[in-house]
Amino acid sequence: MDNNDILIRLRYALDIKNTDMVEIFKLGGIEATKAEVLKMLTKSNDGYHDEVDVDEAENEENVKINNMKLESFLNGLIIFKRGKQEPKPGQPDSPALPLKTNESINNILLKKLKIALALTSEDMIDILDKAGVTITKGELGALLRKQGHKNYKECGDKYARNFLKGLTVTYRG
Repeated sequence: MDNNDILIRLRYALDIKNTDMVEIFKLGGIEATKAEVLKMLTKSNDGYHDEVDVDEAENEENVKINNMKLESFLNGLIIFKRGKQEPKPGQPDSPALPLKTNESINNILLKKLKIALALTSEDMIDILDKAGVTITKGELGALLRKQGHKNYKECGDKYARNFLKGLTVTYRG
């Protein structure tokens, strides 16, 4: 699953309007226009080139989202859903983006969605169960750990995809 696909599925699952998407990106520290957001939300045709040349204009329709942009969007979603948190004395105003190049964006996705939607571990297990995935509390805890912890487990696309599918079932019925 690429980052554009994650954004498309997340937008659908939580029923986020285009104007809200622009606002969420702004809260996350990225200026994006409505047109740019719409380009981010178009599916890429990377795997569908059947000996047909792709026009340059068609190639420009897709805006690839890198890990930093997706994480900024998730930070903006937390602020959008829960409100801005006042920094404690001695703390920097904006949190540093913890994503390293070798860290899985799926783990960050689960952590940030848990915070943004104020989910408990039981809620997350129920959401995954609605998508047909059974996971124990210990396995979920391993996915939510910080990288480098002895019990850390990298979240595969299966869990991320099914979590977004479960969110769709939960929030859209």
